Amino acid sequence: ARSPLPHLRPQPASAPSMMMNMRLLRLGNFGILRQLQIEEAIFRAANENWCIISRGTEPPAIVMGISGKPHMLMDVEKVSAAKVPVIKRFTGGGTVVVDSNTTFVTFICNTEALNVKPWPREIMKWSGGIYENVFGGASGFRLEENDYCFGHKKFGGNAQAVSRNRFVHHTSFLWDYDPDNMDLLTIPQKRPKYRGDRKHSDFLVTMKDFGLSRHDVSVLESRDLFESAVERELHNHFDVLPTTIFEAEKALQMPHRCGTKIVDL
Repeated sequence: ARSPLPHLRPQPASAPSMMMNMRLLRLGNFGILRQLQIEEAIFRAANENWCIISRGTEPPAIVMGISGKPHMLMDVEKVSAAKVPVIKRFTGGGTVVVDSNTTFVTFICNTEALNVKPWPREIMKWSGGIYENVFGGASGFRLEENDYCFGHKKFGGNAQAVSRNRFVHHTSFLWDYDPDNMDLLTIPQKRPKYRGDRKHSDFLVTMKDFGLSRHDVSVLESRDLFESAVERELHNHFDVLPTTIFEAEKALQMPHRCGTKIVDL
């Protein structure tokens, strides 16, 4: 059964103009550094609602939150030897290893327009409602603290930034992952209670593996189906406007603060 989203309930047919616009950009495979730079520009310099979906990044990279300290979050010696770039993004949240098996979904929205309070937990609840509808009740999808889980295993990590009445909420979804890349990270000192002391292999589940075990969750049969399900859910709540990378990159030319950068180890 679909979960109601009171903040985003579609308007009656007699008042279609009340549905908010949402620009949708589907990038396919795209470099995560460039994507984060574009997202930051849209967040800081533009005023429209955006959803950006991309499928993987090459080469693999480690992405930290704005206050992250490499020596506390990763095996710096291993990372340097593997020549894996480390990126500090402009949002909070934890540290992730991303590669061609990662699916990224980002919302950049005006809280006032969506009637969502500009508080991190309220934004998490809003996004959780979107994905509860995408995956369906049979999936066992749940929002555990700041993570998306199937049962008690994480498959999606979130990060946010909030400024006045505008927010960015981006998610790294584990379609699959390379254990060798994941071993570059250490167990963080600050971690969600539901994780406990579990190592990555016991704490994480990939969407691909979970989908193979649950044939009743059709959106997990392929990455195409998942991305299309997100787009379909957006159409239930927004006037969706497909757009291009050319339009998104216009924000880079606007004056704005740039916090996304490569970190020297």
